[in-house]
Amino acid sequence: MFLSEAKRGRIVRRGTFETLHASIYTKAGFGGSIVIILNARRRNMKKAMVFALVLVCCVSVFAQAQAESDSKTITMWVSGAGAQVDAMKAAVEAFEDQSSYTVEFSAPGETYEELMKTKMAANDLPDVFDTHGWSVDRYGEYLMPVNDLDFFANVSRQIIPTISNDKGEALVLPFDMDLTGIVYNEDVLAEAGVDVDSIKTWADFEAACEKVKAIGKTPITLGASNGFTVGWLYDRIAPSFYITDEANSKAADLKNGIFDEAIWASISAMIDRWVSNGYFNADVVTGDFVGDITAMATNQAAFDFIQNVAIMMAGGINADAHLGMMPIPSNSASDEPTLISGENVALGIWKETKAKKGAIELLNYLAQPEVAATIAAATGNVPALTNVKLDLGAVQKYIDKHAAVEAYNYFDRDYCPSGLWDVICAAGQEVLAQKPNAVQNTAKQVKDSFDALYGN
Repeated sequence: MFLSEAKRGRIVRRGTFETLHASIYTKAGFGGSIVIILNARRRNMKKAMVFALVLVCCVSVFAQAQAESDSKTITMWVSGAGAQVDAMKAAVEAFEDQSSYTVEFSAPGETYEELMKTKMAANDLPDVFDTHGWSVDRYGEYLMPVNDLDFFANVSRQIIPTISNDKGEALVLPFDMDLTGIVYNEDVLAEAGVDVDSIKTWADFEAACEKVKAIGKTPITLGASNGFTVGWLYDRIAPSFYITDEANSKAADLKNGIFDEAIWASISAMIDRWVSNGYFNADVVTGDFVGDITAMATNQAAFDFIQNVAIMMAGGINADAHLGMMPIPSNSASDEPTLISGENVALGIWKETKAKKGAIELLNYLAQPEVAATIAAATGNVPALTNVKLDLGAVQKYIDKHAAVEAYNYFDRDYCPSGLWDVICAAGQEVLAQKPNAVQNTAKQVKDSFDALYGN
């Protein structure tokens, strides 16, 4: 006999058949109903009701999980500062305008890494976050693979190995590929009589600094109160001491957890000499990143150990500024100048996000050529998406000029254990401040931390 009606929450009997009708509603608004037709006698009704309640609970749990994965609020954190953060924020605001999602955007600046370490320890990460060069080694276990997302087909083959784990899973949407060296002011060097193309070694670089100092300008500007600027200094110098000279390379040792403390002391001794010789700005210890850019833009300084974005930022301060990018000098005449390359601005999705659909929609939106181009342009680097065509203006000239120069990944990313970056920055600040015995003491600090992080 067929059933003709069922009343909510009640058993409706028709002959030997019984119907249990239950409706499930979750706090997220998921609604549905289960009608269970049980071919059972009255004596089996108790068992039938228990079975139905179990099904109700299962569906309720599923509905709750579904609602959470469809959260309309996306938390997003990015590192860095200046033009690239501004470009990312503008793109995110445009996404909000054309979607049903709200993005809680945060750019903590130089505290980003410490805050993210706290987040990782608590396994409570933002839904979308910037991996700033550490997509695999630091954040890999927390990220959702992106190989199946729409944008992945356009990711440059050159950067895929850098952003992929040993399973071949790509973990982020990369916007640019860093290819940089040392930024310099063309007008200051011209006034000082320095031919930038003649600078091949650190000895040549020091000779150039002497000429700049002689005309009353600052040879090297660096704002060490922002610790990351100190890290950038060491990241550029260290490869020429440890890696690039094949005859004396320590690359294999570093990969095997062997750190040569004496070599690090030699790097710091050179920087200490630069301080003593007056090559840095007078406020090197208290100065900041913005001050660096301003000094370069206003023709007060010659060199800045910084990314290409400085060239673009300087143009915003002084439209008549003429800045360029040069390779990083070698530590010996038998070696060659090099460049730094690698992952720069890249976004990943936390694998446990409760806003998976929205996070995917956000990344696919940001990967659209016209949107991704604005973010890549703000970095002053080569786009990492093949469908993004970008004229980098003044920067392009130098990328083309140095296309044949060998490039190495950032020293701390490729040859140091995760966690050493903060130690390098803090130790370098002590060297720049010329604290007593800083050269030897900080070399030991860096080695001890390297060993501890490596588990030696």
